[in-house]
Amino acid sequence: MSAPALEADGTIQLDVVKERRLKVPAVFAIVTVLLTVLFAAAPRGGVSIFRLGDPSSAIAIPDVELPTGLTTWLLVAVLAALTVWAGWIAWSFRPVPLWIAAVFGVVGVFAFLVWAAAGGLVPLPSLLFGAVSLSVPLVFGALGGVIGERVGVVNVAIEGQLLLGAFSAALLSSITGNPFVGLLGAMVGGVLVAFVLAAFAIKYLVDQVIVGVVLNVLVTGLTGFLYGALLVPNEAQLNRPERFGRIEIPLLSDIPVIGPVLFNQTFIVYLMFVTVAIVAWGLYRTRWGLRLRAVGEHPQAADTVGIKVAATRFWNVSLAGAIAGIGGAFFTLVSVPEFGKDMTAGLGFIALAAVIFGRWDPIRATLAALLFGFATNLQNLLTILKTPIPSEFMLMLPYIVTILAVAGFAGQIRGPAAAGKPYIKG
Repeated sequence: MSAPALEADGTIQLDVVKERRLKVPAVFAIVTVLLTVLFAAAPRGGVSIFRLGDPSSAIAIPDVELPTGLTTWLLVAVLAALTVWAGWIAWSFRPVPLWIAAVFGVVGVFAFLVWAAAGGLVPLPSLLFGAVSLSVPLVFGALGGVIGERVGVVNVAIEGQLLLGAFSAALLSSITGNPFVGLLGAMVGGVLVAFVLAAFAIKYLVDQVIVGVVLNVLVTGLTGFLYGALLVPNEAQLNRPERFGRIEIPLLSDIPVIGPVLFNQTFIVYLMFVTVAIVAWGLYRTRWGLRLRAVGEHPQAADTVGIKVAATRFWNVSLAGAIAGIGGAFFTLVSVPEFGKDMTAGLGFIALAAVIFGRWDPIRATLAALLFGFATNLQNLLTILKTPIPSEFMLMLPYIVTILAVAGFAGQIRGPAAAGKPYIKG
């Protein structure tokens, strides 16, 4: 903040009070100390093997073998150096660059993987492929959350949109035998939930968080009832959806590490890549994005220049529901060959956390969703490697990562100014 002072010559001097932002270095220090204690309390020897590609692919590269003990402590030293560097930057009243946080995260995860893989094998392509697959519903849900909050409506109903999308996709794909019809049905299901949210939040000015929570409960109960009354008795006809198969792109899918991850996926994953790019471009480069952000930041000013605030919010919340519905379709058209009760398992709320961690930006929110997917798949890998960590902690790992990310890196950011606030035209 600054305090104005009147000078002798009549000018006004502002005394700027600088603020040190030490949260990021503090998180770095905590992570470094925790890894140091873990490696010291449970030292592991031997060799850690990392597989970078498929031995049968056209471009085959040998496995990488690293001495576990030496490598882990060298990486801890790198983490300590990055922590000191980030602390010096913050102490100099400068923000810590995002790339330093990204490097710290990569080095920290790699150090943990080297320690966990002592005497074992880490197939990196499989680890990353699983991470992307587990992140797909979160990415679509997070994009729906970004659009909703950018236009001024807090989309707490992402969970309900995912769940109804999964149900609609399973039902219509089973009836028609066409996964694309199921995908369209999932989008319609997401729109229906978003339609109710928009109607109550925009027209009737009901608290948006309350409406979202109620919708989640309503959709959970509705899909649970329809599952028991409709799908279970007619499982062969109504709950055997036709699924999307993988589409392999020749040559590109043989690239080590990233080839199978990016170029041997299903239609919905490729659609996710395209949707992220379109939303990120449209939000900042088009008239649609400008109007959307104006309504979410200052609806009164937007109304003054002729933008219809209520209509803009209504249609964009509906668009957000359609995008989230695609994420629900992934459950039944790709991941699991049938619909099950509560199969989204609270991922809609994790997607909402990704929106906050991603600072209401499509690209950042996507990266946050990928982080959670990676943590979830890492939990499965650590169980296979039989690391000396309690299984209960393994189950908590994805949620701990999400909490640390939101609390550590998103605590000082500000969302859209008008998010969650109804607009009453004067």
